[in-house]
Amino acid sequence: MAPFSVRMPVPPVLRPIAQLPDADVYELAIRQIEAEILPGVRTPVLTYGNHFVAPTIRAKSARRTLITFRNHLQAASNVHLHGGHVPAASDGHPMDLIHPGGARLYSYPNRQQGATLWYHDHSHHTEAEHVFRGLHGAYLLEDDSERHLGLPDGEYDIPILLRDAAFDESGALVFAEPEYRTTLLANGKPSPYFPVAARKYRLRLLNVSTHRDFTLSLGGVEMTQIATDGGLLPAPVPRTTLLISPGERIEIVVDFSRHPLGTQLLLADTTGPVLRFDVVRRARDNSRVPDRLRELPALPEATATREVVLGFGFVGDVPMGLINGRPFDPNRIDAKIKLGTTEIWRITNGDVQYQVPHNFHTHLVQFRVLDRDGNPPLPGETGRKDTVHIRPGESVRVQATFGDYTGRFMYHCHLLEHSQMGMMAQMEITR
Repeated sequence: MAPFSVRMPVPPVLRPIAQLPDADVYELAIRQIEAEILPGVRTPVLTYGNHFVAPTIRAKSARRTLITFRNHLQAASNVHLHGGHVPAASDGHPMDLIHPGGARLYSYPNRQQGATLWYHDHSHHTEAEHVFRGLHGAYLLEDDSERHLGLPDGEYDIPILLRDAAFDESGALVFAEPEYRTTLLANGKPSPYFPVAARKYRLRLLNVSTHRDFTLSLGGVEMTQIATDGGLLPAPVPRTTLLISPGERIEIVVDFSRHPLGTQLLLADTTGPVLRFDVVRRARDNSRVPDRLRELPALPEATATREVVLGFGFVGDVPMGLINGRPFDPNRIDAKIKLGTTEIWRITNGDVQYQVPHNFHTHLVQFRVLDRDGNPPLPGETGRKDTVHIRPGESVRVQATFGDYTGRFMYHCHLLEHSQMGMMAQMEITR
């Protein structure tokens, strides 16, 4: 199909079925349907709420979200709120499954600053294929303390979920090797266009692919990064290229008023076009990007350090994903951490020989990137993060405080083919 022949949709916002004094209540079905990804072709997909891409949940900071997921698939599933600071029972541990015909209530306190989060399947050994086939959606946590900043909002605040895909001759998705996934999707459509007004937009970019990095540019046009995984940066950062590994989020503001009506701006990856913005109309714009966004508190003193090495190896004759030389075992605790303590972890990508990329994601906590091989963090990494890209042979030091909740939580490579091969470990937060 020709690129830019379909319009990029904006995922619908999920409406609560009830509102309590301190909580919004939702329900979502997990179901297989047929969706039109390629024009005129019906493709079997897995969905939350019968939508590909899943509905966006707009939550309020300090107001709980209660959401029941009902599994209508023939396979077990579950849900992880990626970037959420939530109790262990609602974290979507890979072994906490929703079996076919079952349901599970997840409680999200939302006691964290505003940020672009996302929800996705995390069922052990099937998370990569389930996410690839459609089980992913945006969860936008809105923070009233941002309102005075004047950032673009409403219809000018757009989540854009990026991923790759492969199809067979019938139009069915093929869960093939990542190098064969050559079709790039933005909000579930291949290389779409999106009409914009000549004004500023807040674009929330989410990499929901299971394996692919995106290196994005607007043909040299400046993009102003305002936020990363855990919310607003201390100050805006001008960027002309963006690297987003699986699971990461980057928020940018693009001022389309700098371009005449009729301009077409191409958001492209190094391998091809992703999305075209068409400047088609004028609009009033009272939004702004202030010089200061959100102050970061001083880091507390760390009381422990840990070494974490990601890599591939063999267990007997079986190739496995490993953390510190061991594959995931749900019956083993790899790190015991006292509630409320602060730790520094050095995460190393040990796959130098084969030049395999990895990234690192922690459940429960946001962390701060301290350095990369002793050098300062990359541009846009100075805020709170939960997922970080690590090149072969590189070491990244991060610092986190493990507060509020006890229980079992995961840390793993978020290239999901790697995690489901065993590149996961388990921490237990204790009193």
